[in-house]
Order: sequence, then structure tokens, then C-alpha cells
Amino acid sequence: MTVSINTAAIQSLVSQLWDDEIVGQISDYIRIPNKSPLFDPDWKAHGYMDAAVQLMTAWVQKHLPALPGATLEVVQLQGRTPLIMIDVPAANGARGDDSVILYGHLDKQPEMTGWADGLDPWTPVLRGDKLYGRGGADDGYAIFGSLAALLALRAQGLPQARCIVLIEACEESGSYDLPFYVDHLAARLGNPTLVVCLDSGCGNYEQLWLTTSLRGLAGGNLKVEVLTEGVHSGDASGVVASSFRILRQILSRLEDETSGQIRARDFHVEIPSQRIEQAQLAAQTLGTAVYDKFPFVPGMQPVASELTELILNRTWRPQLAVTGIDGLPALGNAGNVLRPFTTAKLSLRLPPTLDGKTATAALKRIVEADPPYGARVRFESEKNGSGWNAPELSPWLARAVDEAARAYFDQKPPVYMGEGGTIPFMGMLGEKFPHAQFLITGVLGPHSNAHGPNEFLHIPTGKRVSMVVASIVAAHAQAPI
Repeated sequence: MTVSINTAAIQSLVSQLWDDEIVGQISDYIRIPNKSPLFDPDWKAHGYMDAAVQLMTAWVQKHLPALPGATLEVVQLQGRTPLIMIDVPAANGARGDDSVILYGHLDKQPEMTGWADGLDPWTPVLRGDKLYGRGGADDGYAIFGSLAALLALRAQGLPQARCIVLIEACEESGSYDLPFYVDHLAARLGNPTLVVCLDSGCGNYEQLWLTTSLRGLAGGNLKVEVLTEGVHSGDASGVVASSFRILRQILSRLEDETSGQIRARDFHVEIPSQRIEQAQLAAQTLGTAVYDKFPFVPGMQPVASELTELILNRTWRPQLAVTGIDGLPALGNAGNVLRPFTTAKLSLRLPPTLDGKTATAALKRIVEADPPYGARVRFESEKNGSGWNAPELSPWLARAVDEAARAYFDQKPPVYMGEGGTIPFMGMLGEKFPHAQFLITGVLGPHSNAHGPNEFLHIPTGKRVSMVVASIVAAHAQAPI
């Protein structure tokens, strides 16, 4: 017998829980500077990661009695970041041989400069519907939203398959610890048929956005050395090549500096026709919001005028960003010196279906080959990860997504679009569980600015996403899987 979902009841319970508890919990979480290990190598000694884990697990423990049989565990492998695991057994007639994984992460990006007056990465500020501070939207809300969804189901007596909430602490560093936990917990994870991830974006705050693909990443440090020490620039210039000029020359092997297109075919794939069609529909939905969301300086324009091409650029085409430079002194200390080296931190976003390790090897080969003037050129990989291309939605999931989107987003249909970021866990699970369905969504909409200054969580979207998860999990329990 099919049990109907009372969406009004889910809406009421989830919204109340967010207002009474979750916004306050996320505010306390924002105050903890638990930067990912890549940005805080001494994270264990500093204790911030443990503090974030403690805050989250204390709240979960408070609500476990409402989920009879549920267990909470902090899994800690030697030398690795912690993992929160909540195991909620099947209930209300759902199958016991099936499972749902709900994923999020609790580690954060570094502070970044440029926060507006009155805002700070580690100080929560609530302005209207927006909660400002580092990590609230990326991805501190995920554990609270996931549990709120399960609590809403249980309060209504709706069927729910076994649900496993996994919250990692290494995602912003490339999730290098996560494969060890997935292997360690393999027997307990079973064979999930639905994976829910709340670490993605949304094109606007008026509709439900489902992520259809994620780009991969090849990142690391490219160092060009020309001297063993700095020398007078008047004496050396014209004789010794500038390390910056050589760096610039090498980067031009990768990227056309005029168009921004990646030159090497090693990093390109054929874009599936379905993804092109979805990009066209997303472009029609968003219009100029495709680029209006970015804080351009006056007069600055996007790299192209065709909206679909911009969406494909950020979802299916490789793109290079230099995210850091070493070897350059601050302007006040910049003497007339020809510097001995320049190091650039490269972030090369990869198409969803390109293997990350293969791309990283190609990147190293290209930048290190035939160094100009015999300079010492070295590329050290810091992180690499393959992207992910979602399997086609099963009929039951497509129908459930449409119904949930319309129920909680004012009768507006869902929108499907790829995302430019990387969530290594999705590719990993896609390989391990090829028959699983994926619901990838999130709250990172226009101006929310994850990783940058003035990051905020749009609270109404956080609530609605939690409601959607509740309905989807209930529909999954009654689906012909």
C-alpha cells in the first residue's frame, strides 16, 4: 500500500526545527575556525575540528531518541580526520535490505580577505534570511538538514529505508581520507540504492536545482627557479630570464591567454548531448543571472555573451585558475631585485568524465617539458580528483523530484544543471555503487560566495532542501527498486 506524504506537515516541522534550533547550531559552528587540513596542517593540535564534531554530535545525540534504534559514532582512523556516522534503521514497513546515504562535510575553506564591514569569517551575522560566516552553507548545514528530514519522516510515520548519514572532515582538501573510511566501513554501508548530497549549488533561490555533473580537479604548485639568490635587477635583467616570464610562458602551453581556452587536448572530452540540452534550458531559466551573480568591477564583462556557452564553460570544459603566488614580496618590500624563483598554485578544473590521475600526469608532463633557458621547473601535485556524471534518473526518482520541487518551491519545476566544483565522494560512490541513484543539490546560490568573502547561507533554501530530502527518502522507501 502506498502511503501518501503530507507535505504541509513536513514543511511545518522542518521549518520549526530550523527556526528553534538549527540556525543557532549553525551559528555556533561558524564560530569554529576548523579549516581543512590543506590549510591548517596542525588541525589536530589546534582542536578546532574536534570542536566542530563535538558541537554536531551533541545536537544529534539530543534527537536520537526520536529515531529508535539509531546510532551515532565518530569514526577515527589513525592519523586521519574524523568521520561522523549516523545509522538510522528502516522504519514503518520499509525494506530492511536497502539503504540511503546522506553525505556532507564539516571542514572549511580558509578566511579569505575582502569581507564587508560588519562581517567576519568566524562571526555569525544574521541579516534577514541570510546567515553570514564561513562554512554555514559549505557545508555545515548538511548534517542538520539531513537529520531534520529524517525526524520529519518519523514524526509522520512515513516509511524510510535504512539511512546512513556520513559527514567527513577532509572534503576541502580533496577528500583524501574518505576512501579509507569507505573501505573501512564497506560492510556496514551495504549496497545503497540512493545517495543524497547536500554540498552543491543552486542557480537561484526560487527553484530546486539538481546537479547532473561535477568537474574534476588537478591542482598543485608549479615552481620556476632561475637563480640561487636574488640579484640586482639592473645588473641581471637582459641576461637572466625572469622566473615570472618563464612561468607565464609555461602557462601559455596550457591556456590561451586571450580566450582562456585550454590548449592541450589531453584535458577535453566530448560533451553529451543531454547535458547540452540541460544547459540550454538552464540558460533560459537563469538569463543573465548566469553571470550577474558575480561581483564584477564596473565595466568588466563575462568571457562570452552566449549564456549556454558560459554554462558549459563552467561545467564541462577545462579551465585554469592561478589561486596563489609565492616568491613575490609585498609591494612595500619590492626592491629592484631579479628574484630567484616564482611559484604558482594551479587549479585546473577538469571535465566530469576525465580521469583525474591521468589529467594530473598530463599536466605535470606538459609544464615540466623542455624548460626555457634550462630553468629548474617542478610541478608538485597537491590534489587530484575525477569528476562525476550522474546516471539517468529512474522514473520513480524523476517523478518524486518533480513533486517535491513543486510542493516546497511554490509549484515551480526543478531545474537540472552541472556544477563547476568538485565533490570527490560522488565519483568514488559512483564507481563503487554503479546502480545507485543520486540526488545532488545544495544551497550555494547567487552571491552566497562559498570559499570567498561574505559567504552566506540562505535560510529559506536550507529549509526547503531539507523538506525535499524528506519527501525523496519517503518516496524511495516505496519505489519499485
